[in-house]
Amino acid sequence: MVSSGLDGIVAATTRLSRVDGDRGELVIAGYAIEQLAEYATFEETTWLLWHGDLPSVAQLDTFAAQLAAERDISAATIRLLRDCADRQIEPMDALRIAAGTLSLMSDDAPGIVARLPTIVAGYWRLQRGLEPLAPRPDLRHAANFLYLLDGEPPNPERVKALETYLNTVVDHGLNASTFTARVITSTGDLVSAVVGALGALKGPLHGGAPGPALDMVFEIADASRAEAALRRKLAAGEKLMGFGHRVYKVRDPRADVLARAAQRLFTRAGDMSLYALARAVETQALRLLEEYKPGRKLQTNVEFYTALLLHGLGFDVPLFTPTFAVSRVSGWIAHAFEQRQANRIIRPESEYIGPIDRTWVPAVNRSSGDWLTADSGAR
Repeated sequence: MVSSGLDGIVAATTRLSRVDGDRGELVIAGYAIEQLAEYATFEETTWLLWHGDLPSVAQLDTFAAQLAAERDISAATIRLLRDCADRQIEPMDALRIAAGTLSLMSDDAPGIVARLPTIVAGYWRLQRGLEPLAPRPDLRHAANFLYLLDGEPPNPERVKALETYLNTVVDHGLNASTFTARVITSTGDLVSAVVGALGALKGPLHGGAPGPALDMVFEIADASRAEAALRRKLAAGEKLMGFGHRVYKVRDPRADVLARAAQRLFTRAGDMSLYALARAVETQALRLLEEYKPGRKLQTNVEFYTALLLHGLGFDVPLFTPTFAVSRVSGWIAHAFEQRQANRIIRPESEYIGPIDRTWVPAVNRSSGDWLTADSGAR
C-alpha cells in the first residue's frame, strides 16, 4: 500500500516534540509550547532540545557566551552575499547558498546556529545598499539579530516578541524540512543537513506561507469589507492563507501563543489598528470556512499570527521565512543529533508503476510513438 506524502507512516521515535493534531497540543521536550515560548530565552530552548533538560544558570551563561563568540562569518561568505545582492537573489536562496560556506569557519552545531542570523541580517542590509554590521557579543541571540538588521539598540519589547516567535516555531515533528535534515544526516554531515533543510523550507507550502496570510489582511484593509472579500475568495475556490493545517484538526496552539505576543507588541507600540483588523478577518474567516467547507475543521494556523507579529517587528515579507530558519535550525540540529544516536540510513521503498518488457530499438529506427507498442502496463 502506497502512502502519498507518507501520511500515517512512523519513520522515527523522538524526544523532541509531540504534535497532537486532534487536541491542538504541541509539546517541546516535555513542555507545553504555551509555557516554553513565553518564558524561555532562545538559548534555553535550544539547550533543552540538544540536551534534554533546561540549563542551569552556569550552563546557560556558558552556552550563551559560546553562541556569541561564534557569530562572525567569513570574508568569503560576505563576498558571496554581495554577489547575491548584486543579482537580487531571493533571501532564502541567498541563505541556502551562504549556508554552504559555514564549513569555512566551523561545522559545529553552536557555530551554525550562531551564524545564521548574521547571514540573514547581512544579506538583508546588502540588498538595501547598507553594509553588514558586526555582531555584538554583549547581546543575547534574539537581541543581536534585531541589532544586526537595523543597527539600533534593541528595544526590550521587540526582543521579547521575537524571542517568543523563535521559541514557538523551533520544532514541530517530522515536517518537510526536519525530515529532510534527518535523511541527509543519515548519510552525511551537519552543514549539508542544514542546507538541505533550508531548501525544503523555502516553498510556499512550508516556510513561505506567512507572507500571503498578511497580504490577505492588507487586501481587505477594512473590517467592514472582510465578509464580502472572503466570500469572493471562497466562491472562487481560493484558499484562505493562514487557515487550515495538515496535522491540526483544531486550532494550532502556536497561533494562540503568537496572537498574545502580537497583542502585547501592538499594545505597547500604541497602535492597535492592524491587530484589530487581523482579528476581525480571522473571526469572519473561521465563520465562513465552516459555512463553505463544513466539517473540514479549518482553523487558524501559525502563519496567520506569524505574519502579524513579524510585521509588527518591522520585518518585510521576504524576511519572514529566513527568520523562521533562524529558529528552526536549532530543531533541525536536535533531530540530527537524535538521528546519529541510533543511525540507520533512511531509505524507503517505492512501488514501480512504469513499463516492463520493453525491447531495445536503435536510434535510427525509433519514432516518438515506439514506446506505446510495448506491453508496458503504464498508467
